[in-house]
Amino acid sequence: MYSKETTRELQKLTTELVKKQSSISKKDVAQVRDVLRFHEHRYYILNDPLIADYEYDQLFKALEKIEEETPSLKTADSPTQRVAKGLTKDFPTVQHLVPMLSLDNSYNSDDLIDFDRKARELTGLDKIEYCVEPKFDGGSISIVYENDLMVLGATRGDGVEGDEVTMNIKQIRSVPLSAKFSDYGLQQVEIRGEVLINKSNFAKYNEQLTEQGLAPLANPRNAAAGTLRIKDPKEAAKRNLEAFVYHVSYYSLAKGKKIPVELTTHSGSLALLWELGFRSPQKEKKIFKGIDGVIKYCADFETGRDDLPYEIDGMVIKVNDLALQDKMGMTSHHPRWAIAYKFKARQGTTKLLNVEFQVGRTGAITPVAKLEPVAVGGVTVSSISVHNEEYIREKDLRIGDAVLIERAGDVIPQIVKSLTDARTGKEKKIVFPKTCPVCDSKLFKEEEEAVWRCINIECPAQVVERIIHFVSKDAMDIRGFGDANVRKFYELGLLKDIPGVYQLDFNQIAKQEGFKEKSIQNLKSAIETSRQQPLHRLIYALGIRFVGETTAKTLAQAVNHLLDFKKISLEELQNLEDVGPKVACSIHHFFSNKSNIEILEQLEKLGLQLKNQKKQLSSGGNLQGQTFLFTGTLPTLKRSEAEAIAEETGGQILSGVSAKLNYLVVGEDAGSKLEKAKKINTVKIISEAEFLQITGKK
Repeated sequence: MYSKETTRELQKLTTELVKKQSSISKKDVAQVRDVLRFHEHRYYILNDPLIADYEYDQLFKALEKIEEETPSLKTADSPTQRVAKGLTKDFPTVQHLVPMLSLDNSYNSDDLIDFDRKARELTGLDKIEYCVEPKFDGGSISIVYENDLMVLGATRGDGVEGDEVTMNIKQIRSVPLSAKFSDYGLQQVEIRGEVLINKSNFAKYNEQLTEQGLAPLANPRNAAAGTLRIKDPKEAAKRNLEAFVYHVSYYSLAKGKKIPVELTTHSGSLALLWELGFRSPQKEKKIFKGIDGVIKYCADFETGRDDLPYEIDGMVIKVNDLALQDKMGMTSHHPRWAIAYKFKARQGTTKLLNVEFQVGRTGAITPVAKLEPVAVGGVTVSSISVHNEEYIREKDLRIGDAVLIERAGDVIPQIVKSLTDARTGKEKKIVFPKTCPVCDSKLFKEEEEAVWRCINIECPAQVVERIIHFVSKDAMDIRGFGDANVRKFYELGLLKDIPGVYQLDFNQIAKQEGFKEKSIQNLKSAIETSRQQPLHRLIYALGIRFVGETTAKTLAQAVNHLLDFKKISLEELQNLEDVGPKVACSIHHFFSNKSNIEILEQLEKLGLQLKNQKKQLSSGGNLQGQTFLFTGTLPTLKRSEAEAIAEETGGQILSGVSAKLNYLVVGEDAGSKLEKAKKINTVKIISEAEFLQITGKK
């Protein structure tokens, strides 16, 4: 529909309009319409957006404002007068029973106050009761039930028609295959929801992709929406999708039945869905009389959004009384009785200026994109890892490209894609180095990996990164050391390897600028304290490839002394919990290396604990050899605190549900681990209170 030349022109025009959004005037109306139509085509038909959602919303609102102020400028084909059309043809197309309209968007309290004013004018009421709930950031779905059975699942599509994805939705365990709608006199029901991948499952899935040498997914939203269109339902099931349902869009009553009282308010419909076994935002929703409480709740929720197990991009405010909703009606674009309060933008467009290559502690060469600084998600982003050579090729990144970036919560920013249609021809390909950028050694890449590595273990960059990892919080936890001090001491020749951490010349350090008596004393104290760290922390601190904190605990429990691993075979290593062939090879290789053994022997002479100091069992009970796993949010304990209690009483922490698991401790919002555990008769499913009781902590 759009040629490359037209695309470049419209993308350039988009940039100009976004910059002047606050001063867009009547003379710009035709251009704004053209730009919005173009981006609708990119989003709804090509599934390949070229601007951030926030930027599109601002242009849409600017056009809407002008058309409201000057109705004569409104045209029948304006983007404000219809739901965007167009669908991909990969799946059968089905029509929704009721169109899935968009929501009007707001970005500040003034917008919410204005929404409330209009709502009061339309209803004639002094105060309106609102229901407020999270705006989930995933893939929108519509599900139809007939006679209590799920008969159809579809994507949002263009709002009128969507892709039929019933089999993929059936893979989502939080969506019941049947629900007793008939108990409420309902015969046919259409409900709306959002499909998500929680942050934990998303991170694990990306780790799997990285291990397979594949590029990680950019964000949970794209991953969820893309999974809905995977043609193999078994493959879709691997991604552990979840779904929140938040709206009953249509229902028909069985003969002689009356409308149930639950369907007279929006909050009542959420409660009904919850009672029927759906995951509705029943716990997250709040009811407010008037707009003041709504504004405060939205602000509070935005502050805590990063603590949620899933991504949200705002809050949805709905008039709670469904009769009032009907009275207020809809425009062709959105309902008048609802509005989305959008949180600060976490996407933005910027320019890729250059790529630098960094060397990690395992010798991995990581390309880092240098960007024109851009504010995204409350921070200014100027550097982003672009992972490896294959990732660069897959995303077709070039120096000079305009790129779309995203930052979700505390997640490291990612380049979603390059805007290839906006290229001018001046962009340059990124050339991956053949030698180490620090020590100039030749780089190597294993056949099944995507990462190039410097295998010179004396490479200065690797040495420094290994020391930084060793002193870090989750490893030996030597406070006051930090990245900057490690680098400074190394450059000054005061620190050359890991044992050197315990052999620092503090007289020389005292001569350096910024090091006073108190800071030196604090560093000395932290180093001394670290000598008593338990064995599992030392194992993790060594930076053995593929050995994380959980595996380090497994290894620590397997031996009486760390150097016992010199005599343990590959086969014996693989018999340990969660140690597969790749991890076993890495551990075996580490303990077969003479230099590594010499380092460990030095550390023991320097007073570090290489023996497994088995903790005394608490008087509350002997759980020696019992295995534990925790899922969901516990009422009073942090996950790390609960794991520490289990280990203190002789228990062992597993990383996944299996026949080897004795206890699954379940908190709020438990996920797939609970479902899996229910299928294994030997696993005892207990609450936090029961856990504290058996460990003697209650």
